[in-house]
Amino acid sequence: MARSPSRVYATLLPSGEDVHGHGNESIFHHVSNQNSLHPQSNVRVVQVTGCAELSCLPDRATVVITVKNSKENVNDVTNSVSRRLDYILQTVRQNDVKEENITVDKHLQREEELFHMQAEVHVVFSNFETMQDVRSVCIEKLDKSVCVGNPHYTHSTESLNLLRRQVCLQAVDNARLKASEACCILGQALGRPLLVREEESREWTNSQDDVTGTPLTLHQKAGVTLFSASSRVFVTFELRPKDRNRRKL
Repeated sequence: MARSPSRVYATLLPSGEDVHGHGNESIFHHVSNQNSLHPQSNVRVVQVTGCAELSCLPDRATVVITVKNSKENVNDVTNSVSRRLDYILQTVRQNDVKEENITVDKHLQREEELFHMQAEVHVVFSNFETMQDVRSVCIEKLDKSVCVGNPHYTHSTESLNLLRRQVCLQAVDNARLKASEACCILGQALGRPLLVREEESREWTNSQDDVTGTPLTLHQKAGVTLFSASSRVFVTFELRPKDRNRRKL
């Protein structure tokens, strides 16, 4: 996860004047009695923007395992597919995959003198090492009637919501640090926050294709589906004069 750089532009204005910011990202200014934040008193404030950009890797991998067979007798084809299907499910469950993350679909059809049966097992893994272990066992132990698909990497709703909260909080923290450092330079003290507003949020995925033609590893395929989010916030802090009589420790 990366933090975006910040730029600070600040102007310290006397408390008795009305001065416009001229587009500066950060500005100290005087709020008059008519200001809605503090209608009863004159309040000096510092207004800043804060930006942040964060990314996260997938936390889910879905693997589809397919079992196919064709025979002249319906019982024979059903038993053949069922034996392999039971072995697959046993392997998955022994690796502590929850039942809610396992889906089984079966399809039986007849074409002329043959019965064709196909079963698909969809497994959603939250542990990628477990996923690799299950794939390896199924590929090694089962015959050609079983096809183990490549993992499809995705992001859970929980991880995306967490990323959205984190990037907004990081932007607020960057704004606070910006305001605090500007106050130190100008000999002022940073007061309480009066207003926090998220002005922009963006999300995107990095789905880069492999331009070299070289097959991607499982780790590289996971990185291809990187999810990123950015946030820009506007924050107003109360501006206080430093207490010069405070005893230094």
